[in-house]
Amino acid sequence: MRQQSPSIWAVICICIAALVHFALGFAIEFSVDEAHYALYAQHLAWSYFDHPPLVGWIQWPLVALTSAEGIIRLIPELLWVLSCYLVYQVTLEVHHFIQGRNAGYLTSALPSANTCGLMAVLAIIAAPMTHILAIGLLPDTLLTPLSLGLMLMALRWLVKDDLSVAEWLITGVLLGLAGLSKYTAVFTAIALLLIFLSNPRKPWINKIGFWVAVIVALLLISPVLYWNWVNDWISFKYQIAHGAGSTWLWRRLGAYLGIQILVFGPLLVLGAYLFIKHCIHGTKLSLLALLGFFVIPFAIFTGLSGGGGLPHWTSPAWFCLAPFAGIGLAKAWSTQHHRLIRILFIAQVALCCIGFAYVLSGGISSAVVKSNPIADLYGWKLAGQKAAELTQTSKANGIGVQNWTLGSRAAWYAKPIPVFVLDTRKDQFDLWFGQLPRGANLLLINWSGMSFGPPIGNQTAFERCEPLDTLEIKRFGQILSKFDFSLCHNWQGPDLAE
Repeated sequence: MRQQSPSIWAVICICIAALVHFALGFAIEFSVDEAHYALYAQHLAWSYFDHPPLVGWIQWPLVALTSAEGIIRLIPELLWVLSCYLVYQVTLEVHHFIQGRNAGYLTSALPSANTCGLMAVLAIIAAPMTHILAIGLLPDTLLTPLSLGLMLMALRWLVKDDLSVAEWLITGVLLGLAGLSKYTAVFTAIALLLIFLSNPRKPWINKIGFWVAVIVALLLISPVLYWNWVNDWISFKYQIAHGAGSTWLWRRLGAYLGIQILVFGPLLVLGAYLFIKHCIHGTKLSLLALLGFFVIPFAIFTGLSGGGGLPHWTSPAWFCLAPFAGIGLAKAWSTQHHRLIRILFIAQVALCCIGFAYVLSGGISSAVVKSNPIADLYGWKLAGQKAAELTQTSKANGIGVQNWTLGSRAAWYAKPIPVFVLDTRKDQFDLWFGQLPRGANLLLINWSGMSFGPPIGNQTAFERCEPLDTLEIKRFGQILSKFDFSLCHNWQGPDLAE
């Protein structure tokens, strides 16, 4: 590594990871969330039931041109590369900030800024969860570079104790786009506000640039506010209930913390610990405020995890922790503490490679492994095509599924045939396709990975369902899953069609 500069090695490592993402992007079909957000792009609106609209808007140009998963996945790949670049840049800024505040004390003890930046990037590349965000576009994929951008603007404010009008404008745009990405962007906004409040003089409140930033941010999120106002604030109600989860249990909290360390890697935890131990002297208030970009969202999501939570929700927070971890790891490396860092890095990269191979193989289906999560990534394209053909030949009114997670892939791969989710829960499909009218016939898809009994035999179901066809999905000789197609006659539920 001595033959190249740390910045060159950072670029090389990012490019290698990006090539792996690119290959995987063409090898597997859309996950449930990817298909759902791609449907956002097909049904452009001011906002949507479960998320703000940017995750759909940003895909619209490519979705309008192609349905190839690998091409559409160029968007999350570019966002991941941008996030890695911003991690590197934020690390340099944090390094310079520490040097400026600790001249004569810590300057000579710190490794070079570029070495710290490389370590931060390597910690991100070695984290398994970050590669999921690079392949599949999620709201968190968008929020990550925007959070890092806001962190960069916060650092510039700390260094200069002010921002130019142009920088305030950029801050407002970043805040607005973050609000269009995910509702949890409010945690990032709180972290930014804490940076401003860390200065006891509060000079920013009288600056025209600050109020320009506030107005720009509000204007950018106004489509979300308008859409929710028109739709009885259904998105906010859903998110509050979704975030609260179910009954709070301590074991869920413990499991969530363990999963967080596993999927984001102990390397980031170790680096952050070393940073706090060795590098925070003399700038405690400012650096603690900057750490709020990690601490605030992570603490909130972890606190809520006792009622349930998904591990990728904290992804933007971990990216914001990476610059501090990079500096801590680089300092430890410079003092000849190589072994533990090397072991953790190799172990995490090996775990990532095992994960890539596991996905490409189609997972494991056996009596020991009752559920194969990878089976969900294969077969929906063929099933969607067959469902579309059977719907047309049987002259059904559309396609039916019994859970919304099955509806996303069905609607994407069988487009433009309407898909109806046969449950009482209101969701985005009700807004897209309306409610199923009484007397309708549907082509019912039943997937072995989430199997349901036929929706017959009561007053809110079909009169009868008759089997039409079956499709087995195989990969490398093993059966991953099976799709059963039935024609269900005479929907007898209430006529709620709009």
